[in-house]
Amino acid sequence: MIYEIREYTTMPGRMQALVTRFNDHTMKLFAKHGVEVVFISLTELGDNSNNELVYVLKFDSYADMAEKWARFVADPEWITVKTESEADGPIIAKMRRRMVNPAAFA
Repeated sequence: MIYEIREYTTMPGRMQALVTRFNDHTMKLFAKHGVEVVFISLTELGDNSNNELVYVLKFDSYADMAEKWARFVADPEWITVKTESEADGPIIAKMRRRMVNPAAFA
């Protein structure tokens, strides 16, 4: 199993739009496509504590991850949600993505 860590830095004043998009749409679409969310949170202390959302996803393998992300980003519902949620401008200023593998510690 592998984990994907994603850190989204929002445009100034756009954090609520991102939280709303996750709560109202993204989490449901993740479930629809079998994407398992292990953890999701806002950064409260440290770098980017005013505008950062961090979440961790769990996958069986790199192939599993690639397949699920491909289905998610191609989903017409996601395309509509993303477009509509960014009608007032972009939400994400920067995204950091890391893959981690705990196998060495099992």
